[in-house]
Amino acid sequence: MKTDSFALRHLGPRENDLPKMLETIGVASLDQLIQETIPADIRLKNPLDLEHIMTEYEYANHIRLLGRTNKVYKSYIGLGYHPTIVPPAIQRNIFENPGWYTAYTPYQAEIAQGRLEAILNFQTMVIELTGMEIANASLLDESTAAAEAMALLFDVRSRDQKKNNVCKFFVSEEILPQTLSVLETRSAPIGVELVIGNHQEFDFSEEFFGAILQYPGKYGQVHDYAGFIQKANAKEIKVAVAADILSLVKLTPPGEMGADVVVGTTQRFGIPMGYGGPHAAYFATKEEYKRSMPGRIIGVSQDANGNRALRMALQTREQHIKREKATSNICTAQVLLSVMAGMFAVYHGPKGLKYIANKVHSSAVTLAEALNKLGVYQTNTAFFDTIVVKADAQKVRAIAEKQEINFYYIDNETISISLNETILSPDINQIIAVFAEAVGKEAFEVSQYNSDSNYPENLNRTSEFLTHEVFNKYHSETSLMRYIKKLERKDLSLNHSMIALGSCTMKLNAAAEMLPLSMPYWNTIHPFAPLDQVQGYIKMLKKLEHQLNVITGFAGTTLQPNSGAQGEYAGLMTIRAYHQSRGDDQRNICLIPASAHGTNPASAAMAGMKIIVTKTMENGNIDVEDVREKALKYKDQLSCLMVTYPSTHGVFESAIREITQIIHDNGGLVYMDGANMNAQVGLTNPATIGADVCHLNLHKTFAIPHGGGGPGVGPICVNEKLVPFLPSNPLIPVGGEKAITAISGAPYGSALVCLISYGYICMLGSEGITNATKYAILNANYMKARLEEHYPILYSGEKGRAAHEMILDCRAFKAKGIEVTDIAKRLMDYGYHAPTVSFPVAGTLMVEPTESEDVAELDRFCDAMIAIRKEIEATTAEEPNNVLKNAPHTLAMLTADTWLLPYTRETAAYPLEYVAENKFWPSVRRVDETYGDRNLICSCAPIEAYMD
Repeated sequence: MKTDSFALRHLGPRENDLPKMLETIGVASLDQLIQETIPADIRLKNPLDLEHIMTEYEYANHIRLLGRTNKVYKSYIGLGYHPTIVPPAIQRNIFENPGWYTAYTPYQAEIAQGRLEAILNFQTMVIELTGMEIANASLLDESTAAAEAMALLFDVRSRDQKKNNVCKFFVSEEILPQTLSVLETRSAPIGVELVIGNHQEFDFSEEFFGAILQYPGKYGQVHDYAGFIQKANAKEIKVAVAADILSLVKLTPPGEMGADVVVGTTQRFGIPMGYGGPHAAYFATKEEYKRSMPGRIIGVSQDANGNRALRMALQTREQHIKREKATSNICTAQVLLSVMAGMFAVYHGPKGLKYIANKVHSSAVTLAEALNKLGVYQTNTAFFDTIVVKADAQKVRAIAEKQEINFYYIDNETISISLNETILSPDINQIIAVFAEAVGKEAFEVSQYNSDSNYPENLNRTSEFLTHEVFNKYHSETSLMRYIKKLERKDLSLNHSMIALGSCTMKLNAAAEMLPLSMPYWNTIHPFAPLDQVQGYIKMLKKLEHQLNVITGFAGTTLQPNSGAQGEYAGLMTIRAYHQSRGDDQRNICLIPASAHGTNPASAAMAGMKIIVTKTMENGNIDVEDVREKALKYKDQLSCLMVTYPSTHGVFESAIREITQIIHDNGGLVYMDGANMNAQVGLTNPATIGADVCHLNLHKTFAIPHGGGGPGVGPICVNEKLVPFLPSNPLIPVGGEKAITAISGAPYGSALVCLISYGYICMLGSEGITNATKYAILNANYMKARLEEHYPILYSGEKGRAAHEMILDCRAFKAKGIEVTDIAKRLMDYGYHAPTVSFPVAGTLMVEPTESEDVAELDRFCDAMIAIRKEIEATTAEEPNNVLKNAPHTLAMLTADTWLLPYTRETAAYPLEYVAENKFWPSVRRVDETYGDRNLICSCAPIEAYMD
């Protein structure tokens, strides 16, 4: 056994398992299975041209040495990103804990109560700090959250505004530059006209439907926006405010000024900068806009016994219901990061947050006063943490960088300095010394902080916040550690059992890939640091882009999109830019098969495209003749086809090259959704099937953890004709020669977690990642062979094979009164998270085992599904009091004095022998899906609710 082989650790099945698996499937060899699964005309002829494979030990040394080529300077750049202190108790117990980072999105609420509570804490924190009525479970970053705010305000225009096509949106010139770039990207396709200007000179014309303000401004100036918001409301102009969340501890929250939406980032609540992400953005608004709100909302409901239970609320808002009518394609929250930020507030409590905010503000006031004494005059009339001074920027920069300090240089004579939680007296004195040298004066030291406020008294926050018990109880490390563990025990994650979710690829997130995320050479870098300080990052990111180019067969990659849906949007926007560059502005029709992911039509709508749905045939394949007919019909307006491959039905369709050729023959381009890329890598690729652009889910195929519903990374890879249009950033030079404006705030999106995919590819190499694909297909077909006698398999390839996933048809069980949801809940009693429920076909389960699961685990899951099938046979529609309808069964039920159910406690709790060895107990009974929506509560109850 080659113990230093990473592939040996990543792949589940052992070599001696192969004969049994192949025999069960009915093939002589793994190669025969691949030949019968993937059409011959799209299989790659040569292995991928990737560099030599590294062992885990080699990779650890490589990434440590590469990290040291990054220069970790003290960062006072600001612009929405700040050094922060990650509490070690949160770093070790959440950030580095697979119990938290390997969980899936909490669609199955009964086995996700811990994560749901942690996100509810986050929502409560956001609501109370912003002064708003409702908040979601987080968004991708501040810039995209601002764009979502613009889209929401556009969507909720009055009837008259819609009738009169009121489409102007005012953007304060104080907005962060990266946010402005994203607003420019998102506004044009949906028909919004941006007007950028000074908010003090705004005329409140009836031509405007909305406005966005920055609080404090991009260079730290604090404005009182109450008058602006009042005048805007009088003219039916709704106002969004992008607010620094730490400043809201001291400043009047925008909600108390009358804002309609408040957005921002929670990065400075204990999340490392990580060269741009991932970080949890926040989005808060008024309750009247809850059905137009993007993303996910965690709500309070009740279980079958009437006990408090949490769930994802208002799911009918989501894009897979609205599809082409959706105003947002958001299907990712930054859950892991929102959990950390919420726990930061839990750990510090309101008094701790006040201490931190006071320290930051006092540091800024003290520094401004000291620099004024040097004749370096501070120009902001009111500020929280950022001061602006007049000095020779070139001279200051040379001295500062020798001292390993970064400021933000606005122009040749203007410098902004943003202070943060990590600041200490020696740091303030070091800054003073830099400016003293620049102006040729004697340096001096300050030892006392100035505690005066440097903003108007009427902006001083007077309202209380974080009064709930959870924010006032866990302030010792022991108590916090136990609270985190209590929540963790309520969640089923990959460290307990396989999560066989179709389309979601819940594969191993190897420890060797994860460890570098905690290294300061990687996680403390500001995304707008000078390029000569981030050479380790640039080398890693460029090599990852090259690796992804090789894997997809394409010419260029951007890592900027920070979710799969963002990748879809980015791909469509490059297609749009390509057509416009050729004068083909009329090409705006996007063909989408009926079986497509729900985010596909939502992304197309956001990109300003008209959606035409193409048919699928009875066998689940795309109807080629319908594609041909519609491509010809719309030949002059055809922009693109969006296609998932292998299909959403888990099949390699043999007609794919014919389909892509039809689109090209009619002037369109092909976008391939990379959700199912785990069945392609090393065996075929998007370029070979005829696509022009694809997005990749690095949080699926390339081993970044799902983190309970985020972080995600959704890079796009493109062919040569689309390379010039890859997205830019206003502060760091990235993108193509004819680049579209930014897709997300940071130049490389969530750069920190790209280390995981980089490590995955480096340690597996060409042979390893190809074998990963083969074993994913092997595992899926082994499960198919074991289950197809008990459950109809809805679709399969021409030779009867599945790709990396399969669909179990459960619709016939309705005759016995059993819904697919009942099977999902009963699986919890067997220790498993359900496969994907009712997607892409209602009444079905889509199963994907991934290559990381061993045969013993595959067999346990299959045994559970076969046992459930027998339980279904024993039920009748006339008697709903059965083991499936009552599932899941909790420990409280099993230990109660009375047991009135018509089956034994053992049947309920230990249906198979293996369950007793490692029993996972759902913490609540089945959650009432509608009660929580009828009685929407999405924050912790006020403290009074806990008093007698």
